[in-house]
Amino acid sequence: MASPQQKAFCILEFAKTNSVVTVQRAFRRRFGSNPPCPKNIRRWFRQFQESGCLCKGKSPGRSRVSEEQVARIRAAFERSPRKSIDQASRELAIPQPTVWRVLTVSLHLKPHRRQLVQALTNDDKRKRMEFCDSMLEKMEDENFISRLIFSDEATFHLSGTVNRHNVRIWGTEHQHETAEHERDSPKVNVFCAVSQDKLYGPFFFGGNTVTGQPYLDMLQNWLFTSLQADSHDFIFQQDGAPPHWHLMVRVLLNEKVPQQWIGRKGAQDLALCAWPARSPDLTMCAS
Repeated sequence: MASPQQKAFCILEFAKTNSVVTVQRAFRRRFGSNPPCPKNIRRWFRQFQESGCLCKGKSPGRSRVSEEQVARIRAAFERSPRKSIDQASRELAIPQPTVWRVLTVSLHLKPHRRQLVQALTNDDKRKRMEFCDSMLEKMEDENFISRLIFSDEATFHLSGTVNRHNVRIWGTEHQHETAEHERDSPKVNVFCAVSQDKLYGPFFFGGNTVTGQPYLDMLQNWLFTSLQADSHDFIFQQDGAPPHWHLMVRVLLNEKVPQQWIGRKGAQDLALCAWPARSPDLTMCAS
């Protein structure tokens, strides 16, 4: 960037010679560096002629947003909250940055992402209501809650995961930070159970997936032994995951804890009550 002295030199030389090439040659001899381009030399000379100064003019700044524009933007998003800023800009003939500024600064609105949830059928809703009514009725017994054992499994990838929507790095410069994604990375499947007073686990499954047989072995060889060491009067809950629906798992539950388990069940199963399908939010392990 040329200094004020260099700009003044170029203007004086151009006024004398009216030749950009001559000015550039004189500039090299005087300052020993590459001269400004012809466009800048002419622009500086024209600016000096018009204003008598080489100072930068004061920026007019950001144009003010009128109350009428604010009202139009507010009305547009009240009618259609899902409208995109790009669409609103086109419809209202207002620049996108202005629409964004009005929404966030003037109207104090925030964009919220749509959350994907499990679709429920009418029958699902009916079964959930019946289950909740049944649980409320059973909870009239003061000892019922203390007998409940909730359980669930989770999968953890050893490489870790990154949610790009939530991870932000603030700074004055771009950090160019990356996170490597390893396809088919090693993972571990973990089971836990929890009562009112105690956590059972974690129990780590071998292999990449949990199937009926490993789940059955875990119940027989570890969980029920741990539960019965504390009390035989418990109610075991499991959701409707495929390993839990395994025939031999249900046979074990019917034999070991008849009328003391909650889960997906068949017509002949001796469960206390059926766990409603697609209801992960009803267990404390998933909350």
